[in-house]
Amino acid sequence: MKNPLLQSFYTVFETPPFNQIKEEHFLPALEEGIKKGKAEVETIINNNEAPNFANTIEALEQSGTLVSRIAEIFYNLNSAETNDEIQKIARDFSPKLTEYGNDIMLNPQLFARVKAVYDKGMDGLSEEQEMLLTKSYNAFTRNGANLGESQKAELREIDRELSGLSLQFGENVLAETNDYEMIISDEADLAGLPDSVKEAAAETATEKGYEGKWVFTLQYPSYIPFITYADNRKLREELSRAFGSRAFKDNERNNSEIVKKIAKLRYKRAQLLGFENHAEYMLQERMAERPEKVKTFLDDLLVAAKPFGKKEVEELAAYAKKRDGPSKMGFWLLQRKTEAREISD
Repeated sequence: MKNPLLQSFYTVFETPPFNQIKEEHFLPALEEGIKKGKAEVETIINNNEAPNFANTIEALEQSGTLVSRIAEIFYNLNSAETNDEIQKIARDFSPKLTEYGNDIMLNPQLFARVKAVYDKGMDGLSEEQEMLLTKSYNAFTRNGANLGESQKAELREIDRELSGLSLQFGENVLAETNDYEMIISDEADLAGLPDSVKEAAAETATEKGYEGKWVFTLQYPSYIPFITYADNRKLREELSRAFGSRAFKDNERNNSEIVKKIAKLRYKRAQLLGFENHAEYMLQERMAERPEKVKTFLDDLLVAAKPFGKKEVEELAAYAKKRDGPSKMGFWLLQRKTEAREISD
């Protein structure tokens, strides 16, 4: 049977034929895509013509499209419709993808051609071509192309670790999200919710074996309506706290140590690449440019916005007191759109 991921998509707008794609298709497709992507890079490197925009920058931009397509489909499913098998595949999929990216960014022959085109300058290039050339060159320099061999090996190891940690972080959050259930037996606790939301919760309850009850989860289509419209403050608080503490509880899915490890590795990676820290690395090509600029902006925003925010909290607290509500504000209280409208009125 042909792998649908390796075929042309004869669908409306060439969308992926999800009904034909099976879990077992992903890794073989990725390996084939990587093989093809590397062959495309080798074609660029072995071109006997002098490096120019067309045979190097444009050709590089057009390479690896199969890998990109397969990765987009896989991670779309992993985030929206995952299962144990897909998560198992991800543990092989992500490292292979990371290694493939490093094989390109750390390839000295490929970088030599990109640098040769960049060093010639922008004469004769359109505005779009200038941007692509600049971004292509920077992608290499920002990801280790100028490092020595031992430093490149160190960078590869850091990226492998980061890939695994990021994957574990996401799996923990996803597992906590999927496991949570808020089961409601008393219909009075549904006050304030639209009928469509109550119907969806009843269907969820039936699917989970709680016939005659209502179940709310931490999935956005369930979480957002409840936290927005439900009258029951205590249940809004319960759901909000459950959402905010996903994968940060005292159990095997606690992401606290993973976050620390990711932060340390990002710092180490940034310094290896010649940056002071990860923030400096991330902001170099963004509008803010430097961490100091971001801090100044945030400080200025705080000075300008804090008085208005304080005034709004005071108005909300006064309204809550008037309604015999709680004296201490919480996220689950500030989500009440109906109350917010009444205050503004």
